Amino acid sequence: MKDSKPSKGQGKPLTDAAIRSAKPESKAHKLHDEKGLFLHVSTSGGKYWRFRYRLAGQGKELALGIYPDVGLKEARERRDEARQQVASGIDPGEAKRERKAASLARAANTFEAVAGRWFDIWRAGVAEKTASRVWRNLERHIFPSIGALPVANIRAKTVLGVLRVMEAKGLGALVRMAKNAVSQVMRHAVQEGLIEVDPVPSLKGALKAVPQGHHPAITDPVRFGQLLRDIDGYTENRGPELRAALRLLALIFVRPGEMLAMKWADINFETGEWKYHVNKTKVDHLVPLARQAITILQELRARQQLEVRLHDCPLVFPGSGRHGARNPIVTESLNSALRRLGYVTDNETAPNGHSAHGFRASARTMLAEVLHFPPEIIEHQLAHKVPDILGTSYNRTKYLRERRAMMQGWADYLDELRTGARIISMRRA
Repeated sequence: MKDSKPSKGQGKPLTDAAIRSAKPESKAHKLHDEKGLFLHVSTSGGKYWRFRYRLAGQGKELALGIYPDVGLKEARERRDEARQQVASGIDPGEAKRERKAASLARAANTFEAVAGRWFDIWRAGVAEKTASRVWRNLERHIFPSIGALPVANIRAKTVLGVLRVMEAKGLGALVRMAKNAVSQVMRHAVQEGLIEVDPVPSLKGALKAVPQGHHPAITDPVRFGQLLRDIDGYTENRGPELRAALRLLALIFVRPGEMLAMKWADINFETGEWKYHVNKTKVDHLVPLARQAITILQELRARQQLEVRLHDCPLVFPGSGRHGARNPIVTESLNSALRRLGYVTDNETAPNGHSAHGFRASARTMLAEVLHFPPEIIEHQLAHKVPDILGTSYNRTKYLRERRAMMQGWADYLDELRTGARIISMRRA
């Protein structure tokens, strides 16, 4: 740009006072310092440091920053650095562009960024609740440690360190899930040409084997009553939501993932019923809702109506992670709450072992052994396939009257356990 008039300050160094007092004019002008450094003053009053240099016979300019963020002293230091590059035959403008491109590439190729690109592809082929659980696991246990690292800097030792921290917390199957997810992200990085090989397979045998068995469950009425009281007192992370979810799960004892995917549209408050599709058995299922369950759901709906982000949310238990209210809370959140209450969620032999899935075993045992409900009614309510003499494996409305009475009897019984009332055997409904 040609100066509209002779450059101000030409021939002598700038001072801080001269820079501060420089005012905008009808046309942009320059305040020159020494050795090619000058301050460009725009018509709006902005002040921008520039360095003019020549390389291979061409005149060029390099932006050095904005005043006052970059003061006179720092501008001169940046100019001197650029002059050294020119003396070495390096174009400082090109070097700056290369550094910026490298910085953008690093930001785009961090583990969390690559994981996001992998997840957007992978989630299309799996159940939504599975995708939510995997992503939540990465958010909670992997990203805080290695999410900001470029995938090219991640080694097997790096991954092992993160997984061993999870292992020490007793997270059991979540360690295996996290390891598999990290491996898939790294394989995606290989496909993008960011790394040569996935380092995770080399960790085989480095972690403790997760014992396979039944989900831990409390089946003793007295101890189950204490569990209910502990849940009522839960106030830690997302206290109201997780407390309500655990209380409702104890009442309806469906698979945790199925309950957490519950939608308001599938609940009939007038008839006291919840209808949904069971992914595992591929059947439609109907859950009669006791008065206590209806109360919990009504309280949850009232809370959502007061929260702006959840207006018109279709989910009863919306999550709070990357995908916000589009995805439900994951089962691991319930297990985490139980662990905070002092229960072991991955060891069925532990004296205080109980998991979110364990509510099914708790209900199945006490409904049969304490309340003496017929097994076929219990199994139908558990959404198990129970062939009858006609060969029908499952009927959503079969034993509906009996199941409705059983669910109300079970809810009333839990109220007795919660208050520590005498544990008695109830008659069949």
